[in-house]
Order: sequence, then C-alpha cells, then structure tokens
Amino acid sequence: MTKKALIFGISGQDGAYLAEHLLGKGYTVHGSSRDAESNPFHGLEKLGIRNDVSLHSASLNDFRNLLHLITEVEPDEIYNLAGQTSVGLSFIQPVEAFDSIALGTVQILEVIRYLRAPIRFYNAGSSECYGQIEPGASCDENTPFHPRSPYAAAKAAAHWTTANYREAYDIYACTGILFNHESPLRPRRFVTRKIVQTAVRIAMGENINLTLGNLEVWRDWGYAKDYVDAMWRMLQLDKPEDLVIATGVSYSLQDFLSKAFERLGLDWKDHVQQEQSLFRPSDIAYSRGNPARAYEVLDWKAKTQFDDLISLLIEAEQQDAIPAS
Repeated sequence: MTKKALIFGISGQDGAYLAEHLLGKGYTVHGSSRDAESNPFHGLEKLGIRNDVSLHSASLNDFRNLLHLITEVEPDEIYNLAGQTSVGLSFIQPVEAFDSIALGTVQILEVIRYLRAPIRFYNAGSSECYGQIEPGASCDENTPFHPRSPYAAAKAAAHWTTANYREAYDIYACTGILFNHESPLRPRRFVTRKIVQTAVRIAMGENINLTLGNLEVWRDWGYAKDYVDAMWRMLQLDKPEDLVIATGVSYSLQDFLSKAFERLGLDWKDHVQQEQSLFRPSDIAYSRGNPARAYEVLDWKAKTQFDDLISLLIEAEQQDAIPAS
C-alpha cells in the first residue's frame, strides 16, 4: 500500500528535498504553505517535482484549518518543517518565531491527538537549542539546552512539546536535532549562500565586495539532501526517538569563506570586509554535533564532507549564473 506524507513547510530547502526523497521511495506527497496559490515553490520547481506533489494552503495557527487538511489527506507521516528559519530574523520578530515554531508544533500535535490517528510525526529541531559549548566539545542527545536566541528558545519549546505528547499520549512523535545543513536551495539571505554567490560573481568579473559579521563562529555544516534521508529514517524506527543529525566536524565561517574563494582562484581578504552591526546580540561561537546515536539506530551518517559541500554549492551557483541559451 502506498504511503502518504504531509510536509508542512514544503516550500523551504528541506521541504523540497524531502519531497524529492519521499517521491523516490514511492510515497504520495502532500505539502503546504501559508498561501499555496501565490507561493512560487522555487525549490520544487528547481528539482522538477512541483507537478508530482499535491499542494495545500495551511496556517499552523489555525486549528480548524489543520484539522480539515489532515482529515482530508489522511497522512501516514507528517513532517513539520514550517516556521521561521532565520536566527537573525528572530531577534527582529521574536513573537513570530514563537507563533510559527512553538505554537505551530502544538497545533499539529493537538490535531493528531484529537483524531487518535496512527500518524507518525517528525519535528524539525535545531542545534541552536544547545547554545554555547566549549570549543572542541560536541553535543549529543543528553546535552542540556541553553538557547541564545528567540529562534532557539522557540525550537526548544517545540522539542519538549513533542516529547511531552509522545510520553503523555503515546503518539509516535520525534525531533531531529539538525545541525547546520546547506544546499543550492538556501535562500540568499543565509550567509553561506551570500558567500558562494558573491565569490562566483567576482570570479565572473564583477567588481563587488562582501560585508560580513563575525567570522570566528564555528559550525557543523552538512548537506541538506543527506539530512532529509535521516528525517525519513527516524519515522521508520519501531519506537520514536529524538536524535542528533550532524557530520561531527566543525569549521569556522572564515574556513568556509577561504575555501569558497580559493576554489575560484581568489583571495577572500581582497573582497571581504567585516561590519560590527552584523554581529548578532548573542551569537554562538562554537557548535558541533555527535551523530553516533544516529549511526547506531538509523545506520545514517553524512555522506557529503565540507570540501565537497562547498564545491557542489559553487557549481550550482555557476550554473545559475550562466544565461539560458
């Protein structure tokens, strides 16, 4: 029997890759955004799968709307990838962060509880929940949370809400604590996309510069296509479990910058300047995940390493920069 999946937040990077992944496994895929009629769904279009997915309008803050959609679709699996995605933006719009992330998660779980349906629920967590850790250390499933942004606080609330519904109502619900993961589908406001796009444009002859904030932040960077496979695997376990999804290796933003420019025969120091105003109010200096448990129970590990990730991001940006003939 063909499985059905419903992806909240299908218009984002992870939503598009997850849709592609599930279609490849024979799923019938439904997805939602706030306004499906006006959303261009650039990710689905770029992957060539928009016509293979049933799209719906849905607001995670509207219980009646969610109840109607989930009742109509009757999904076997729900993936909650919706909500605000930018740490920086959450300092400007903190209430929206909590509404779209924490409240939205509660609403979906309440519908599942109300329907008493055997739906498996995946919640998109975040490494930002851990906050600051010691350089060289790594975070696993037992590391305490210490969120340092409205985004991270909302994600922490959604994480513990998911765990509560699992324990209180015996719902198959779990959170993937995903560390940073990039792809060509990243919106241009994200720093990794800014770096790659600017480097490619300079290499093509444009006389432009790049302004960045703190270059001494360290992140555990992976590839989004690898990570959506982990999401799917988490919902195939006999018992739900919250898991860290990461590469287990961290690099600084300056490392990312240097390697991207070097890959194009450029020296980043000739084209980049730092601006104090771009520093976040309380940034995380160092972040790294320990994916040992994911490897143990999911047989999953990141396939794409740091250098390969940068290469594929640059190649995709170069293809986009070449006008269609």
